[in-house]
Amino acid sequence: MSVVVTGAQETAAQLLHGITAMEAKTVTAVAVTAGKVKRSAAERVSGRKYLPAYPSSITYTVSRGPEGPEAEIGPDKGRAQGPLGNLIEYGSIHNAPIPHLGPALDEHVDDLVRGIEIAAAQAFR
Repeated sequence: MSVVVTGAQETAAQLLHGITAMEAKTVTAVAVTAGKVKRSAAERVSGRKYLPAYPSSITYTVSRGPEGPEAEIGPDKGRAQGPLGNLIEYGSIHNAPIPHLGPALDEHVDDLVRGIEIAAAQAFR
């Protein structure tokens, strides 16, 4: 008995193309969501009398990690009031916390999931 497989190479090529497209589209989904989280976090701490520069210290970077795209979102310690991020988010013995990064991330988790679903649908059409 013998089995003849036709179209295996074409199917493999299509899968490889889909995986490559998925990776690029997932980076885009992560970047778009990171931008939304950054803006939301900055809005949550804007208008504070003693933190005029802090909202503009919040930045994000997107990179390709070993398990896929990653985003790092938070205050840049090299910018004005950026080093205060931990104290602002979690508070201290003298200052109440002003949660802004965690809630901003929670607000946009569904956006990330939706973006990845769209990326998969577009990559494997």
